[in-house]
Amino acid sequence: MDDYTPSLQKISAIAKAAGLPGVEEGESWGTPALKVRGKMLVRVREPGILVVPCDLDEKEMLMTVAPEIFFETKHYEGWPGVLVRLEKIEDDELAEMLEKAWRTLASKKMIAEFEAKKS
Repeated sequence: MDDYTPSLQKISAIAKAAGLPGVEEGESWGTPALKVRGKMLVRVREPGILVVPCDLDEKEMLMTVAPEIFFETKHYEGWPGVLVRLEKIEDDELAEMLEKAWRTLASKKMIAEFEAKKS
């Protein structure tokens, strides 16, 4: 087991528990990631640190409200995604972020399937 495995296992379990269809383990930028239709849903940047896509306004709000959880480095300035300290975020909050990002990548059919299961 490498240093990335615990982080990948945790985000995989959260995505599975959320019931997000079409989520697969893969690789993005040389590190483990979860993907939907071949596109990055979330990536383990380094052990315990995730890259989660979100819009810039949400990113600014998250970093302001909870800087102990959400942050960026110079590399991610101006990019629609936020760095997340995995050990600091609650599973349900991360699940909400994953669902929001998943909806931007999923097909209409996948979203319909997901909505039908939630009902």
